[in-house]
Amino acid sequence: MNLKIACIQYDILFGKPQENFKIVSHEIEQTMKHTKPDIIVLPELWTTGYDLTRLDEIADEDGVETKAFIQKLAKQHSVNIVAGSIAKKTGQHITNTMFVFNRNGEVISEYSKLHLFKLMDEHLYLKSGEEKGDFKIENVPAAGVICYDIRFPEWIRAHTTSGAEVLFVVAEWPLPRLEHWRTLLLSRAIENQCYVVACNCVGSNPDNEFAGHSMIIDPWGNIIAEAGTESTTVVADINLSKVQDVRKQIPIFQDRRPTFYQ
Repeated sequence: MNLKIACIQYDILFGKPQENFKIVSHEIEQTMKHTKPDIIVLPELWTTGYDLTRLDEIADEDGVETKAFIQKLAKQHSVNIVAGSIAKKTGQHITNTMFVFNRNGEVISEYSKLHLFKLMDEHLYLKSGEEKGDFKIENVPAAGVICYDIRFPEWIRAHTTSGAEVLFVVAEWPLPRLEHWRTLLLSRAIENQCYVVACNCVGSNPDNEFAGHSMIIDPWGNIIAEAGTESTTVVADINLSKVQDVRKQIPIFQDRRPTFYQ
């Protein structure tokens, strides 16, 4: 089975949800016009950026506005959308939450970032999630994680031992740690023998410059497509049969000895 994936890498406008909605609507329209992917991926916190101090004001109440917006686009273009993540307000808490939509505009997954990044003060403004990011998309076992999560290989492995063949990573990863981004993504693909689809943002906010370099990596660790530091859309075809081919060639999942890993 082949799937065409498109990662929309762009400069998120800091603290301006309505302007970001307009940008994403335009970018999805252009992407569907020119490449017609099966799955579109957006970056982390694409509605607000890291305007953490104002999240109580600009976070999306229960994700209602974002879900309606993405649902409409998914149905209109008949495309699956891994809708990055947003600041979702639920009662007194705000989470960094990923929604995944199928071609009919239905939410098929909701995952809130498990590992909060204290260096960017996430723990002061956000509540950690408590659930895994597993889902099926086009009947393919997959999982979604958010930025800092990729530094925790045991968290990624928890999804691939459950069958995930594609790992979707959404991020606002800073430029000074670009090589960490590239190395970690390659490592997660190789050690889990899965496709890694990683969508980052570009540009800057008052405190950070972002790395871009959205990537699509195959289960052997080959980079199929990679962006630079400009706003662009990264597109690649993935062949899901390659996952099982690689897993048969080097059967790491059969050779695991988890009783010794504690």
